[in-house]
Amino acid sequence: MDLIDIIGIVAGIFTSSSIVPQIIKTLKKKKAREVSVFMFIVMMTGNALWVYYGFDKSDIAIISTNFLALGLNITMVVLKYRFRS
Repeated sequence: MDLIDIIGIVAGIFTSSSIVPQIIKTLKKKKAREVSVFMFIVMMTGNALWVYYGFDKSDIAIISTNFLALGLNITMVVLKYRFRS
């Protein structure tokens, strides 16, 4: 693994984990009325397509970071419905 691959993975981790503060806030407050489900559906669609693209290109950085983002976005949608009121 060369430096550019490491930069790609680190960048993907930072980008993918940007939803973590929202997840933490939702878990603490147990409220998610303000959260837009449509935004997360769009994000999940994009992440799933990136994962598919990553497999086609055999690029572990694209696959792993977008798979992480997909999981975090699914978590947020579940929390949205769990704490909708």
